[in-house]
Amino acid sequence: MDYYALLFLRFGGNLWSLGGAAEMAEMSCGDVREALEKIEYRDNPSVLVLADSAEGMSRMLRAAALADCRVSGTSSVAEGAERLARQVAVDAVLVELDEDSDAHLEPLLEMLDMAARRGRHGSVVCAPASFIDAVAAGTSHGKVHHLCEPSILDRVTAIALAAARRRPLLNDINKEGTQPRLQQLSEEVGRIAHILASLSEEDKSGAGHDAEVGARGAASRIDAHQIRSIIRARRLRDHFFKSDLFADPAWDMLLDLMAAKLEKQKVAVSSLCIAAAVPPTTALRWIKTLSEQGLFVRVADAEDGRRVFIELSDRAAADLEAYLLSAQRISPLVL
Repeated sequence: MDYYALLFLRFGGNLWSLGGAAEMAEMSCGDVREALEKIEYRDNPSVLVLADSAEGMSRMLRAAALADCRVSGTSSVAEGAERLARQVAVDAVLVELDEDSDAHLEPLLEMLDMAARRGRHGSVVCAPASFIDAVAAGTSHGKVHHLCEPSILDRVTAIALAAARRRPLLNDINKEGTQPRLQQLSEEVGRIAHILASLSEEDKSGAGHDAEVGARGAASRIDAHQIRSIIRARRLRDHFFKSDLFADPAWDMLLDLMAAKLEKQKVAVSSLCIAAAVPPTTALRWIKTLSEQGLFVRVADAEDGRRVFIELSDRAAADLEAYLLSAQRISPLVL
């Protein structure tokens, strides 16, 4: 059996720790041979795949292959934290959740987030909608990509980004149908932030307008009911036109968080995804991008460590209030 251990260390030294040899000693020759067949010895970015079902493992392995990554190993989610602790080096960790893995999920997510912060590797976590808050609470770094019931294209794109530490793979995936493209996301959010800031400055210098615009001044003139009316009017369009014609998740989430701020309500990530009126994976991308732009702020739930709330930053709230006041002076109908 020492031969197989040496083989692992010789050809996959960056894939297995010395502890793996001891584990292999307990495996039969057939098991070892099967494990060896799963390991790919190429120079492509390496990924460790963790899943809690055979179907989930199959989906993630397929996506990894399409992203031109080599699989350094596979494991169950239940053993994921232990497997990751003895992982020597890998470019990305891919996690596919189908079942209730709550008991094993928290320590695994903590390890993935810490690894991203230390620059060790990126990660992709695919999970159903019921896991949105738990995954969002456990991961906040941009290198941990959280996907909710994603398409195969979503998976491939996220894997390419997560594994791009040594070799960018995003350029290899030139699909016209990516919705929305991550670069476009960043540019669009920057544009929104610039417009809001410009409108705020223009409004502050306008004739007859109080120089002190902020939450206090806006609260007496713009209330949550008005913003909720705007949101309802936006959703009304879906009854007459295809909803994807007017998909604007950044604006919908800004409005929802503004209304919640005025109502002094907290908004969980899962609730904000619903307010975005787009597929959850798309909404999660926007939440991450808006947070990176400083428009959104993550706030831990003091009563439940498995949940985080999203709030508008003070600057974003002030700029949005200034915009709504300016727009209402032009027209009472603001959509």
